[in-house]
Amino acid sequence: MSNYIGYTPDLILNALSDKFFYGMRRTDDGELFLTKVDLSKKDAAININNPGDAEENFPNFQSGQNFYEGRDTNHEIIYDNLNNEQFLWEDSNIFFYVNSEGELVARFNESYTYDDTVSSNG
Repeated sequence: MSNYIGYTPDLILNALSDKFFYGMRRTDDGELFLTKVDLSKKDAAININNPGDAEENFPNFQSGQNFYEGRDTNHEIIYDNLNNEQFLWEDSNIFFYVNSEGELVARFNESYTYDDTVSSNG
């Protein structure tokens, strides 16, 4: 049993805003990849730009600022080195999945068991 005066670790972690980072990208073949990082974890890391010419990096990354403009009106990638075309900072634990109708679904604060035969860590 632990005794605390003031804020407990659970209370502090639960009060964090922007606790999760969600990044989304798709390949030229249309595969959709989602990165989810729990920022309360000690080893949490986010790769914003891939190696390459610095002119093709995303220059305005700021913690807590959402970004949805990774492609132009012709669906061409704007920043070639940007690892995720869109990203979101959120305090909710969101589980994304594709349902049987092919729709992308977001389930908030309720876990989802992924079928490993149709997903990857790529």
